[in-house]
Amino acid sequence: MPASCQERFERHYEAHLKHLRLKGLQPKTVDAYARAVRTIGAYFDGCIDDLSEPQLLEYFTDRLETHSWSAVKLDLYGLRFFYAHVLRKPWVNVDLVKPPKGQRLPDIVTVAEAQRLIQETRTLSYRVFFFTLYSLGLRLGEGLALTVADIDAARRRVHIRAGKGNKDRLVPLPDRTLELLRRFWRIHRNPVLLFPNRAGGLKAAATASTPLDRGGVQVTLRQVVEGCGLKKRLPLIAFGTAMPHI
Repeated sequence: MPASCQERFERHYEAHLKHLRLKGLQPKTVDAYARAVRTIGAYFDGCIDDLSEPQLLEYFTDRLETHSWSAVKLDLYGLRFFYAHVLRKPWVNVDLVKPPKGQRLPDIVTVAEAQRLIQETRTLSYRVFFFTLYSLGLRLGEGLALTVADIDAARRRVHIRAGKGNKDRLVPLPDRTLELLRRFWRIHRNPVLLFPNRAGGLKAAATASTPLDRGGVQVTLRQVVEGCGLKKRLPLIAFGTAMPHI
């Protein structure tokens, strides 16, 4: 990477990170947009201040050889953010990447299938977590972020904070779910987290400052799904998305 390009790229990249943090974007979006600029910077040796359409065409064509449409689209959005907020240049290549419009509907987990998945989950924390996701219709990240203060037992509702679109919402709290969460809390007694990290065992759960590990949850669910012989996409990605209450 030429010295001048390298110095300019590093300066611009730091500015990019600052703008990302100040725009109130979700952490996943911040990571994706930052990675997009790092990747394209490496591809063009840091000289990305004034990329031509042929250069962008070459880059995104190469990316599509090894990455999904959704990943390439995030790369495009990240670079567009970089041009708009760091370089202060108009973005004229908006139509360069157009993912296919076809959309697959998510598989729906039936009540019977959900009950089987939950029953086959041997680890208590995961079993309670899966039941909570399903009964409240939550996404994985929303469930992991739940705190004791989010449970409004008097009004039988749960406060979901910074969900999809970075919006808060209230969801109904079934009596069965409330009772299960109460029993589970009496076991770990963490004053803040509903689902504390289990890395340190039960004794450490009461003082844990982080929730269950996302990767551990996904691996466990995948194993349970495979053990039950289910052939559905949804449980492996977000067990609680778009599900009915039970």
